[in-house]
Amino acid sequence: MAAFDNKTVIHTMGINNCGGRCIIDAHVVDGKITKITTDNTEGTPEHPPLRACVKGFHYHETFLNEEKRLKKPLIRTGKRGSGEFREAEWEEAIALITKEWIRIRDTYGPASRYVHYAWGVSGVLRPLDLAKRLLSLDGGFQDYYNSYSTAAIHYVTPYLYGTKYVGSSFSDLLHSNLIILWGHNPADSKFDTLMYYLSLAKKQGIPIICIDPRRHATAKILDAEWIGIRPTTDAALADALAYVMITEDLYDRAFIERYCQGFTAATMPEGYEGEEDYFSYCLGKSDGVPKTPEWAEQITGIDAETIRDLARRMAAAKPMAILQGYGAQRNQNGEQSVRGGILLACLTGNVGVPGGSAGGSQLLENPPVPEMQNPENPVKEKIPVYRWTDAVADGRIKMIFNLAGNALINQHGDINRTKEILADESLCEFIVCSDLFMTASAKYADVLLPGISFLEMNNMTSPWIQGDFIGFNNKVVEPIGDGRFEYEWLKEIAGQLHLHKEFTEGHETADEWLEALYEELRTEQPLLPDYHSVREKGIYRYEVPQKVAFREQREHPETVPFDTPSGKIEIFSTKLFALHDPAVPAIPKYVPAVEGYEPAGKGHTETYAACPLQLIGYHTKRRCHSIHGNNELMDKIETPAVYLHLKDAKERGIGDGDLVLVYNARGKMKLPAKVTEDLVPGVAAISQGAWYQPDETGVDVGGNINVLTSLHVTPLAQGNAQHTNRVEVRKF
Repeated sequence: MAAFDNKTVIHTMGINNCGGRCIIDAHVVDGKITKITTDNTEGTPEHPPLRACVKGFHYHETFLNEEKRLKKPLIRTGKRGSGEFREAEWEEAIALITKEWIRIRDTYGPASRYVHYAWGVSGVLRPLDLAKRLLSLDGGFQDYYNSYSTAAIHYVTPYLYGTKYVGSSFSDLLHSNLIILWGHNPADSKFDTLMYYLSLAKKQGIPIICIDPRRHATAKILDAEWIGIRPTTDAALADALAYVMITEDLYDRAFIERYCQGFTAATMPEGYEGEEDYFSYCLGKSDGVPKTPEWAEQITGIDAETIRDLARRMAAAKPMAILQGYGAQRNQNGEQSVRGGILLACLTGNVGVPGGSAGGSQLLENPPVPEMQNPENPVKEKIPVYRWTDAVADGRIKMIFNLAGNALINQHGDINRTKEILADESLCEFIVCSDLFMTASAKYADVLLPGISFLEMNNMTSPWIQGDFIGFNNKVVEPIGDGRFEYEWLKEIAGQLHLHKEFTEGHETADEWLEALYEELRTEQPLLPDYHSVREKGIYRYEVPQKVAFREQREHPETVPFDTPSGKIEIFSTKLFALHDPAVPAIPKYVPAVEGYEPAGKGHTETYAACPLQLIGYHTKRRCHSIHGNNELMDKIETPAVYLHLKDAKERGIGDGDLVLVYNARGKMKLPAKVTEDLVPGVAAISQGAWYQPDETGVDVGGNINVLTSLHVTPLAQGNAQHTNRVEVRKF
């Protein structure tokens, strides 16, 4: 920190799950933040700037709003979900939690306890990890796998490559001749420093194409070509692009034959020679339906000639990078969208070459950062994270810890069904929440504890997807009210359970843990600077070499195989074949989705005639998920609205700004309409994360899309499919 002009500047970093990490310099006068500045350097391709967006400049106004903050522990007095509480002292709240902790453990067993998915704090010390630590020491808990964000893409990518770490350095994009952003909007979702490199690529004259139902901020800022596509139809587009490359002999035959399994009959694995290969499927030899651009036009809404032109450009641009975002894989057939993108990366021979890409998850193994290692959880079975409501409804989960998160209600699908499950106290018997504000999720707590923000404590953070730093979250101001970091009260419960020594390992404060974890890393990374000096500076940046995914496999195929059963990229997967599930075929192919564009889901939840519009959510600059949702100053950026194409609005007699009702069988919401041509016809779009606010009739007036989303899951990963919904919109 530095003092000047009677002010103090404290260096810290953003710590929320916004898709990036930004440098935050807090200017403090008399214990109050007066303004926030950030990294204003130009940066270099080796060390890009870690610059705050509009959310970062409003952190203090959001988090330090004393009028809205929770200041004391609260114990529920009314019906669960009513928001009726009484104030309590910490001693009473901790005693009640400990009592229920022991009762539920002894009555139902350790696996009846669940720590909910939460990313309000994404630092080295995360509240949910601390709770899991204590539960593991006390017999265990019901854990989960996957995330709300990336279930399908992280789960299915290893079926093709043998690993989910298939990303190349963003700086490698500067060697590309064409960049395809498929369901990817880093201008709003951040994605670390990707937008910095895309801007450099644009300056170099590298063409950029955005494939998405929306002409989003990234497409506009980069003046990129936009190809609008109907939601859930991405794999059909991939099939048609492959058809053009195959029939016009544009694909990289040598790469496919050398590195891939199952593209043609000749490359099928031993014992599967008679099964369907991709070549036969794409040409219609196995099902009688050639996957022509005309076939795909009827499904995707993209003109056949546009598809042909795109295929030719993709094949000719060597190297070419396909960057798959997380939007398309949050559809009900999300795994197939991912596999289609990977297939095209292989067909064009762009795997393992500078300026190319492998498609898929884009994950990159970053330099090491401090990390707390928790004890092994004695409970081995895990559930898919998006199906936790099923585990509550069938009586498996009796106690929930929802710490620093709003996915208990606000960010989970089908809010009305979720409320119904949680309100039944015969199912989940006890819920503990910690938060800064009275969120929709906090209202369902039996004990609600006041937390503290990253501006009120010390922590450390690391890159989101890829980066070169260890960031220090230095305490800027004193905690508001009686707020506590979760470690403080979990430590007291550990004492009641006679587990204090094991839980703390001698570290009585979170600060002691941070220093110990950093020093432990220094034994492996002796070039790291002294803890206190780097903490004062706020950041340490590694020198990270540029990485090209699978370069070694490409250059040394005989000695460096892919980490799959065959040692090749598995276009045909014997593991998926063994499932015998039509929704998860052995090869990449288009599979219609329940509530998708085609009538595959007809009669499943509501008829297509009653709900003719596809509804998608999207990330917005205005919020990080639901964070900043109660900061009215951010309304200048975006207010809740449903976006409709001009054609769909005209058919319904809806004008720009009209109040409308958006509805399906799951719920209703009332909000203004925004009429645009930056959206494909037949689609409605609402930004995710708005705070749920039901009126007296149960109609949401806050703009929360999850009154309309479903609890459907993707077929393989059992992941979040919240972008696959059908609705109708009418003038209110």
